[in-house]
Amino acid sequence: MANRRKPRGDTPGDSASQAMRESAQKIWLAGLGAFERAKSDGPKMFENLVEQGRNLGVKAREGADQALRAMREGAYSGAGRWDKLEQVFEDRVAKSLNRLGVLTSKEVDDLSRQVRDLNDNVRNLMRGKPAKAKSKAAPRRKKATGAKRAKRKAGTKKAAKR
Repeated sequence: MANRRKPRGDTPGDSASQAMRESAQKIWLAGLGAFERAKSDGPKMFENLVEQGRNLGVKAREGADQALRAMREGAYSGAGRWDKLEQVFEDRVAKSLNRLGVLTSKEVDDLSRQVRDLNDNVRNLMRGKPAKAKSKAAPRRKKATGAKRAKRKAGTKKAAKR
């Protein structure tokens, strides 16, 4: 038996392997070209990248400083807003309590002082001593609102008729 060899020709397998070899050769040459360019242009490219980095670093620091300043200013103005809101709330609560006739702590303190003075005067009178002079004038009552004034007038008219 004789060895039969296939004649070399343009078979589909041969053309695919040839294309693969050519592609690998081009990739190899492109790699060598990139290596040579990096070797020759590398220091120049490196310096350009360093300079760009410096410029971006300065801009980044300026941006960070500006953002920090804005945040601090916002925090300070926010605290002022909270204080103002708290004051408005306290004022409204105080007005509401006043309308309901609830005494403030200052008014309670004044009344306590008056009661203490009265107790002292009563004790002194019981012992036969003269009463002390008033240390402070009694707090004035606030004017009654329209509805309260009308009730008082109605009450005094009824009392006068009896």
